[in-house]
Amino acid sequence: MPFTGQSHVRIARPSRDLAAAERFWADGLGLTVLFRAEAGRAPGTHDLLMVGHPDASWHLELVHGGDHPVEPRPTDEDLLVLYLDGPVPEETVERLLAHGGTQIPSSNPYWNEWGVTVEDPDGYRLVLCRRGRSPRCTRWPWPAG
Repeated sequence: MPFTGQSHVRIARPSRDLAAAERFWADGLGLTVLFRAEAGRAPGTHDLLMVGHPDASWHLELVHGGDHPVEPRPTDEDLLVLYLDGPVPEETVERLLAHGGTQIPSSNPYWNEWGVTVEDPDGYRLVLCRRGRSPRCTRWPWPAG
């Protein structure tokens, strides 16, 4: 089957602390824990947490440990952008901050104008954008929404 707009996407990242990541992504943002694996340190295994929405075509995979643990190395441009197509709910931002997030200004002024940027416990950035994004939109920049 070819890759299409309906293909499922997994975004995989290393994590220092899966419990802290779960608090941020599940309790803070409201994603569902889709899968969890605790390796027990068997050779060739690692701890794993997958979060997302059960009916979505994407999910976030967070990995910790294993034979060769990887330290997260996010940059200012490692962004996960959620297009909300409306105002960023203050209660969502407050919940993210209460569950381990840090609100920061984005290094790109575009995201400061159109949304709120919150760093997760591993330093990766989540942008809650008040703009919308139509899958059929081919113009850049996208029309204001």
